[in-house]
Amino acid sequence: MLELIDVHTYYGESYVLQGISLAVKKGAINVLLGRNGMGKTTTIHTIIGFSPPRRGKIIFKRTDITGLKSYEIAQMGVGLVPQGRRIFRSLSVERNLTMAARNTSTPNAWSLDRIYSLFPILKHRAGQKGNLLSGGEQQMLTISRALMTNPDLLLMDEPSEGLAPALVVEIERIIKQLKESNLSILLVEQNIPMALGIGDYVYIINNGLIVYDSTPDSLKGNEEVKAMYLGASA
Repeated sequence: MLELIDVHTYYGESYVLQGISLAVKKGAINVLLGRNGMGKTTTIHTIIGFSPPRRGKIIFKRTDITGLKSYEIAQMGVGLVPQGRRIFRSLSVERNLTMAARNTSTPNAWSLDRIYSLFPILKHRAGQKGNLLSGGEQQMLTISRALMTNPDLLLMDEPSEGLAPALVVEIERIIKQLKESNLSILLVEQNIPMALGIGDYVYIINNGLIVYDSTPDSLKGNEEVKAMYLGASA
């Protein structure tokens, strides 16, 4: 579904991604872990076209998308759940969703009805403006807005950030349901237990380089790697 090959990305003169390679198979959840400031969000921004790489290739569904505009990448089937939610706060819940809708007539497409069955609370909040939602409801709206584009690949940047433990459990449940629908996901997440519980494969990024990759079970048992690159045990 997705492959990054020796990707190098800069912010101005700051050399952030220093030759990373990773892949996401169709229907899989691959997780990108690392401490803050190591290049996780830059990886997401590079894939979606916000920060095009200076070197390397990004292959999506066997097509080279390196250097394409963000809207072109989105139209090809890449959805984004950005860090910090970034909903349209002055628009209603339903307007946030309908303005993102694309390919809703295809079989098993994400539609308003399907979104509301996944997130019933959003149906109750449909007429409310985004700024009146709780943090958890805003995160549900952010995920739903990305799904309304009917992506083949979903990029999720810290979906559990700032949420209460009960809501983190709910977000984990939703991501598992998305996987069951055969949606491919690249997940950036600070909640290590959650990430390892739902991921199929794990990459760790450190100072712009992929320094470790394995199955979640292998990482769970590797205390040295977790202490060195994540500063935590899980």
